[in-house]
Amino acid sequence: MPENEPWDYTLYIPNDPRAVTVCRRTLRLVLTMHGHIGLVDTAELLATELVSNAVRHTKGPAALRVRRTREGVVWIGAWDTDPAPPPPPRTLGQAAGLEEEGRGLGLVRACADGWGWQPSARFGDRGKFVWCELVAA
Repeated sequence: MPENEPWDYTLYIPNDPRAVTVCRRTLRLVLTMHGHIGLVDTAELLATELVSNAVRHTKGPAALRVRRTREGVVWIGAWDTDPAPPPPPRTLGQAAGLEEEGRGLGLVRACADGWGWQPSARFGDRGKFVWCELVAA
């Protein structure tokens, strides 16, 4: 496959905390096999935050999607069954306390080149996609 060809993978997961590790390892393999080893650590952090939120805050299935556009943007998204928008991300300064929750989307905002969310549906359920972008070198 030529370097600039787009690709797209989706991993459907159950609502199980172990699925976060499965997603992280799958993402590492996909990025490595496509020659984006320099993005792996940041992408794993971002995917962990997105998928953890999907598993922790909903009761239904979820999905991790990772794709690369022709322009070189790696897009990572997590779908879940809750149609409500995610809470506004805290800045890293706001999340510097000892709280156990609330730092994830702040990390996504700080580490990604872009992020957002949109309503979506899978499995016949309404839900949302929370996504972020990394520009591949």
